[in-house]
This record gives sequence, C-alpha cells and structure tokens, in this order.
Amino acid sequence: MELTSRQKEIIEIVKEKQPVKSNEIAELLGINRATIRPDLKILTMMGILEAKRKVGYYYTGRSLLNILGSYIKTINVTDIQTEPTVVEETSSIYDGIITMFTKNAGTLYVVDGKYLSGIVSRKDFIKAMIGRKEVESLPIPMIMTRMPNIIYLEANESVYDAAYKTMYYEVESLPVVQKEIDEKGTQRLVLIGKVSRTNITRYVVNMGRSAK
Repeated sequence: MELTSRQKEIIEIVKEKQPVKSNEIAELLGINRATIRPDLKILTMMGILEAKRKVGYYYTGRSLLNILGSYIKTINVTDIQTEPTVVEETSSIYDGIITMFTKNAGTLYVVDGKYLSGIVSRKDFIKAMIGRKEVESLPIPMIMTRMPNIIYLEANESVYDAAYKTMYYEVESLPVVQKEIDEKGTQRLVLIGKVSRTNITRYVVNMGRSAK
C-alpha cells in the first residue's frame, strides 16, 4: 500500500500547519477543495489524519506500517483459512505419506471424526522412514504430535495472531479449531480449517494490490 504524492504533500502540510482546514490545504496546494476531498477521506479512514469539526485536520503521528499492523489485527483467521489435508487416526504411516505427496501438503492433520487428534509434518515422516521397513503397518498416531503440544488458532483469533504464532513457534501452518465438549464431557478441538505462512503472505500481497 503506497500513498500518492499529493497525499504525502497533504500530510506534510497538516504536520506543519495543524489544525488546518481543508480549504486552507487546497489553497496551499493550488487546487480546489473538491479535488482533495477523496484524499482527505482516505487519510482519515487510514488513521493518518484526524478530522475535528469546525477545527480542522490533525496529524495522528501513526506510520503507514503501524496502521497496517493494527489493521491485520482486525481480520479474522477464518477469513483467510483454507481446507486442511486430513487423515483418520486409523491410517498407517504409509497412508499418510501417500496422502501428503498426492495432495502436495506440508502438514497432515490427524482426526478422530471431526476432532483434531494430532499433526504430522514432512520431517516426522522422514524420521519414521529412517531405519524402518514396516511403515505400511505402523499406525500414524505413533509419530504425530499430540495435545498439549499442538499449537493452534481459535476461530476468533486474528491474522496477526496467526503470523505471530507461525513465526514464534517456527511452524509452516496452524490448525484453526473450535473447542467443544464431547459426549463424555471432555473438551475436544473441532478442526475447521488451517492457516499457513502462504495464506498469510497471499493475504498481504492481495491487500497491497487492492490498494493500488
């Protein structure tokens, strides 16, 4: 997202003259007030400028990077999540390997019905195959990461939370879950999606494109 040269000029004028009214800004730019009205609206909506009725415009001091950071905190992970690649708990390690490579997935999510049981990465499969010949018969739960070691996102978390967790925990993707109490009274995690580093990057790139 990049500001136009006129918007940058407006910001500099407001910084120097604040509070300053729109007609005064237009006069300093040598154009009419109607021409800069869309620019002022954009800068105000972005939080760079603040408008006070009958007083004028003020500069908030917030950078564009700071504003973008605040904005992605308002976007829910469910808005960018994608379908996870899943296998049942009853699957073998071999089944998991075939699923991972046919679906071109970086992570497999192991489920018990609708509930998340574990996560298996490509590294987990490589470790399992080294020195073992019985991957066709060994159950996938033997190599999966289980709770409480699964890092996950809840449906009400933001894109910022997703970006922070993938960076902090150094993982490629995270499951998106909803907590639910099963018929035995146990809290379980219902798998509803996944968010990967690719999802996050794609969202930021598309946001930049739409702002051009």
